Amino acid sequence: MIFENAYFITGTAYAGKSTLVHLLAEKHGGVECEENYHDRLLPGLSKEEFPALTWSRDLEDWHEFIRRTPEAYEAWIDQVARECETLELRLLPETAAQGRPVFVDTNISLETLREIALPGHVLIMLADPEISVRRFFERPDREKQFLYRLILEEPDPEAAMENYRQGLARINSRERYERFLHSGFPVILRDESRSVSETLALAERTFGL
Repeated sequence: MIFENAYFITGTAYAGKSTLVHLLAEKHGGVECEENYHDRLLPGLSKEEFPALTWSRDLEDWHEFIRRTPEAYEAWIDQVARECETLELRLLPETAAQGRPVFVDTNISLETLREIALPGHVLIMLADPEISVRRFFERPDREKQFLYRLILEEPDPEAAMENYRQGLARINSRERYERFLHSGFPVILRDESRSVSETLALAERTFGL
């Protein structure tokens, strides 16, 4: 199925995807599918079909979350992305049927986007991979600050932080960055000297809005 009125934004962390999806939907009278918009489906998911998304449902000690090896963390993140794609593809038909433009901060893979999006309806946004590792705990999100407190509670907080940062480095690797960069889709690189309104204008030109 091709979603003719959907515009997909994907890429790396700290590139401005969420902000842009919000601004586009607001300006163009569209539907905003913000980051993790599929979370409303989480309570009804089965562990058998969605083992990664439900992994923490019965977690008794959240320190286990941060103690995983970088390799295990990367494998879990990749599986979460695949499961999120399944949920997004379940929600999008009804969302797109509203008739308004739909702006999606998406987990959907590049391969699938090539099949479901019209030409000019996918935008890649990229930030330097090191930013995601260095600035992960600078955001005030409740979830990130919760993880930060867990790390500080570890017997060796410094080692725990390094372990977690190694996991972040794996999921924000240069290899993943390059895969996005050379995907064939239009790309906007994070530029601190460019204003938000200028980035919005770039996206609008890319999408033909």
